[in-house]
Amino acid sequence: MTNRPFNPAAWQPEIEMVRFDFPNGLVLFVLPDRRLPILSLQVHYKVGSRHELPGITGISHLFEHMMFRGTETLGPEEFSRILQAKGGEINAFTTKDHTSYFENLPGEHLELGLSLEADRLKNLKLDDETFQPERQVVISERKLRSVDSPFGLVLEELYTAAYTQHPYQWPVIGWNQDLQRMTLEDCRKYYREHYHPGNLTIVISGDADPQAARDLVEKYFGDIPPPGLPPAAPVLEPPQRGERRVIFKKVSQLESLFAGFHIVGLDHQDIYPLNLLSLIMSGGKSSRFYQEFVRPGKAVEVSVEIAPPPWAAQDPDLLVIAAIAAPGRPLAELEKEVWAAVDRLLADGVTPEELARAQKLMRAQGARSLAHNFFRGLLVGLFHMKTGDAGRVNRLLASFEAVTADDILRVARQYLREDNRTVVVLKPVSPEESRALGELA
Repeated sequence: MTNRPFNPAAWQPEIEMVRFDFPNGLVLFVLPDRRLPILSLQVHYKVGSRHELPGITGISHLFEHMMFRGTETLGPEEFSRILQAKGGEINAFTTKDHTSYFENLPGEHLELGLSLEADRLKNLKLDDETFQPERQVVISERKLRSVDSPFGLVLEELYTAAYTQHPYQWPVIGWNQDLQRMTLEDCRKYYREHYHPGNLTIVISGDADPQAARDLVEKYFGDIPPPGLPPAAPVLEPPQRGERRVIFKKVSQLESLFAGFHIVGLDHQDIYPLNLLSLIMSGGKSSRFYQEFVRPGKAVEVSVEIAPPPWAAQDPDLLVIAAIAAPGRPLAELEKEVWAAVDRLLADGVTPEELARAQKLMRAQGARSLAHNFFRGLLVGLFHMKTGDAGRVNRLLASFEAVTADDILRVARQYLREDNRTVVVLKPVSPEESRALGELA
């Protein structure tokens, strides 16, 4: 039997999307799929940690919490209880570039979901009764996710060292001192500036008629005016001109290092070969790093981390190589071998078999995502917000399939350079030494 060439269109039938633009700046995408009586209602605000300033870091994520604390007409958590009683699944998440809210629910309850979303956009309750408890929740969340996790603070050190000017230098969760001193007036001002229709993309994916959905959005959102503020000027991170190294001391059982290389954002075609490169290096047990370091016991883990489309950051992000030394093995020795493995890649490139395997893995991941209303909606919404081109969702698998071995060699040589590298070394210390260095926050 002969091998037929892969046809991306056969795996990824084109997603039907109908776009509506409203006078107040709101953009609506309807992705009709009437096979099942369910849909995903997604409300994406173009506001994330990149829109913050020193002194209020973490405020975007705090608002994700505040949006569930009630309005002038609904009590705390009542939004969630109403929709869950109708069979809905409700959640939200905040990233560097946006804050997204979603309800996966029966199609017959679309109007209910839209009315509730419009209510908390227009009538969010912002007072000390809602602000103070949620701020404490986020402060505790920061301690759990960053301070008490094995590598949370190490990754924060990496981004702080790698970015000298761009707001990607601070974490989405924010700095502890900013969360501690943030005021209610800070929140009210941020809400006025960022939570408005001009910053809003709504996606309805599933059992919905496009025109009927458009009329409902007009009914509940059409009369909300935008504030008329000009868009913020973009911030560009200057090119790195030499390796940066940081030593971070923390109680830990194992030595490790995290190395970040400046790459590209979602709007750049190099994001596709870079993702395939990461799979070739550390995607599964047949990958290069697993076979060379983990399988023989030289390391607990050596991985390459990069966010795939559409999760990749809007602006140039970092590709991160993490290496955790095996017990009793010097980290310096492991690091030397890791860079030698990278150098071999830069000299020799990748094999056709490695590329084909990586493309197959990406194809499988893409096919799983595209099978669900929720993920189809996310793909459309995030591509639109970050690149201005929602149609990229229909070229997703084809973009990966078009990558050649020469493309992967080119991006590896362009980005995996020592001068483009920031390294944070985690040096284990005893609890007594850690206390002497000061409190972690």
